[in-house]
Amino acid sequence: MTCTNPTCFFCTMKEPNKLIRKSGIKRCFKEMLLVDEQERVLILSGLWHIAMNQPDDSEFPSLGIFKCMVNLLHKSINDNSWLLDGQNIYIPYYAAHIIGSYTMNKFEFAEKAVESGVIPPLIDLLRGNMSWVEQRVAVRALGHLASYDSTFEALVVYEEEVVKLAMGLASSCSEVVYKEFVCIKDASERVKHHKNLITRGVGGLDDENRKAEEWASQIQCWSLHLLNCFAIRGRSIELICNQVFLKDLSSMWGGLVNHSSPSGIGLIRILCYTPIGRTKVYECKEVIQSICNLSRSSDDWQYMGIDCLLLLLHDMNTRYKVLEIASVYLSDLVELQKLGERSKLGQKITKALLIDWKNGKSRFKNLEVDRILKEIWVSKVDKNRKERLMSDEKLEEKRVLVCLIKQQANHSFWLGDIETAVMKYTEGLNLCPLRLKKERVVLYSNRAQCYLLLNDPDAAISDTTRALSISKPVNSHAKSLWRRSQAYYVKGLAKESLMDCLMFINAFVGGDKKKHVKIPYYAVQMIKKLMDLTWFFTSARSKLLNETSPSTDPGSSKEGLTNDDESPMSGKSDYFDFDDQKLHDF
Repeated sequence: MTCTNPTCFFCTMKEPNKLIRKSGIKRCFKEMLLVDEQERVLILSGLWHIAMNQPDDSEFPSLGIFKCMVNLLHKSINDNSWLLDGQNIYIPYYAAHIIGSYTMNKFEFAEKAVESGVIPPLIDLLRGNMSWVEQRVAVRALGHLASYDSTFEALVVYEEEVVKLAMGLASSCSEVVYKEFVCIKDASERVKHHKNLITRGVGGLDDENRKAEEWASQIQCWSLHLLNCFAIRGRSIELICNQVFLKDLSSMWGGLVNHSSPSGIGLIRILCYTPIGRTKVYECKEVIQSICNLSRSSDDWQYMGIDCLLLLLHDMNTRYKVLEIASVYLSDLVELQKLGERSKLGQKITKALLIDWKNGKSRFKNLEVDRILKEIWVSKVDKNRKERLMSDEKLEEKRVLVCLIKQQANHSFWLGDIETAVMKYTEGLNLCPLRLKKERVVLYSNRAQCYLLLNDPDAAISDTTRALSISKPVNSHAKSLWRRSQAYYVKGLAKESLMDCLMFINAFVGGDKKKHVKIPYYAVQMIKKLMDLTWFFTSARSKLLNETSPSTDPGSSKEGLTNDDESPMSGKSDYFDFDDQKLHDF
């Protein structure tokens, strides 16, 4: 069928003559508001696809696409009757998304967008003048504009408002998306254009929920990226360091759907590079605890947690308060060699911890910290000096003796004499030279298994972390990962437990070269439980349940990580049922 519309955008796109084609596209952009609403949304959908697939193509930016999008956004924001007419409800989403795609990679396009006036309507969307769906694409586009020095200054005019809006959006997005979309079980009651945009009209309720979780997580990550753009330039630090927001920030992570984003820890690390930021961070106990937990996890961003702690320890204004908490965690990492591109991390941690240690004595008044620092000095620094002179023959003698002690410990373990096994593993570790890392990995990991059975998850986490720090590559010893995952579960640290459990499965599968590898049932059960506990909307769901059922007994809720009856330490549990013999090293 032949098109009879002389100004048809799609026919213009097929025009072989470049000059006629460019002239036609330019005219289409100028007259977009005059086009029929159904045709207009088809054009915007087509432009959305092109911008997504060819964000570096200069044709449309040079022909006035940004000005066209600005006009459409202004019309959507200021004329509600026009917005609700037919398909126009989709226009603001497409317009803001197109702006974000074209400003993603090239500063030249970002400059042209700012000159075209994109910032005011994007901020209107960020304010929530429409819905969370439009807020998502608005914060994405503003984050791209804030990334370039040449366009950042245009945002500084709105600095305080933009920062506050981004903070609020990062903190509230999970509740908003859950309340306005995910918790609505009847698909027919969900906002139609939200459903169509989220799944492109394909899929059922589960698909919509999965995509909504991904979008909500993106809103949070992109809001934090926008805040990063201000913080990294030293702007609005005090505003961002609001104690309520910092508490929220400590629990923000990209999750499995946005694993490439550092999320909350990325912004915390930037804050730790400034004196004001360090002071505010150390004053927030939740942030310090979150950083410490991250430093002893198998999360991709573990190194960021360590970076933050080192920055805080090197600042004499924050050092001593932080050391009281962090020393317990960092003492397990003093032998960490390489983490990603960072090498000799253990040495840096040791130096940071022992700044106050002079001639084998601590100047720290806290007895527990003093004990930890002394242990580091004796077990690493002093022991390493003595072992440098050890001959190969002496080293082999020590190895044989350690193996004998380990066998005795294993024997005690299988007899059920766990306390004796712990003593023997400890004896082996004290005797074992630092160079015998394979032997030490096994000793630490086996002792951790004993601590699990003795209902001491803290000691188990410490030992497994030490085993994982000296394993090659780092965080690769499967049995230690599984044991630490259990210990974290008991402690109520679902995210850390999940990361270790996933790494355990990776190590388990990667360690077997057979084509068909069966993942252990107990690990699958653990993953299922942890996936539910770390669901992006878990806190939003709990909050909504509390609001609607204030009389509910919190003790009867099944949302908690564990209780006395289910504790794996009190006996066999359906989440922790495994063959001890297969998981215990010999």
